[in-house]
Amino acid sequence: MAATKPAFTPPGKKGDMIFSALVKLAALIVLLMLGGIIVSLIISSWPSIQKFGFAFLWTKEWDAPNEIFGALVPIYGTLVTSFIALLIAVPVSFGIALFLTELSPAWLKRPLGIAIELLAAIPSIVYGMWGLFIFAPLFATYFQEPVGNVLSTIPFVGALFAGPAFGIGILAAGVILAIMIIPYIAAVMRDVFEQTPVMMKESAYGIGCTTWEVIWRIVLPFTKNGVIGG
Repeated sequence: MAATKPAFTPPGKKGDMIFSALVKLAALIVLLMLGGIIVSLIISSWPSIQKFGFAFLWTKEWDAPNEIFGALVPIYGTLVTSFIALLIAVPVSFGIALFLTELSPAWLKRPLGIAIELLAAIPSIVYGMWGLFIFAPLFATYFQEPVGNVLSTIPFVGALFAGPAFGIGILAAGVILAIMIIPYIAAVMRDVFEQTPVMMKESAYGIGCTTWEVIWRIVLPFTKNGVIGG
């Protein structure tokens, strides 16, 4: 009897080896790009480091005519505005993401999700210009001035309302930054919460759990690592 030919050819390892090599190459390119950015920053900033040393990081004086530059004020402003923005944006974004995944009716979920993704796609410069020319004057008129007159004597809190009368201050910058990052955080959190298996949530509802209990005991523990990573 003649030998029969196999119905299929067993897959070889060549394809896996090529795929593995390409993936490793892609990862290596990312590391090389990061290393190149770091080296470029060091080379470009080295003359400044040689002249001013690292003391410019904690020096607040800024005198351009005399070539005296301190980065303390910009660093302080960045940290404080970022803290204010996260303080506002994280709870709001969590609420939006949980509403979209757990509470939103089906007819509203898709259009609201698309709207959030569109807001996340708007360039940050657009938010900045809108905040400077539209939001800041309104903020100064209806919030900064009346509320600042009441809270200006409170330590630390009063400093948030300090600034020009037209509304450009630490608090206004933090709020504008929060408005800018809310769509990003909400979109990421929504994708993370959607990874929770439907069977787990339906089983919890089946034994009488409320929506809050399902979110607190099922959704958040299951997506904890993804939330932290996001």
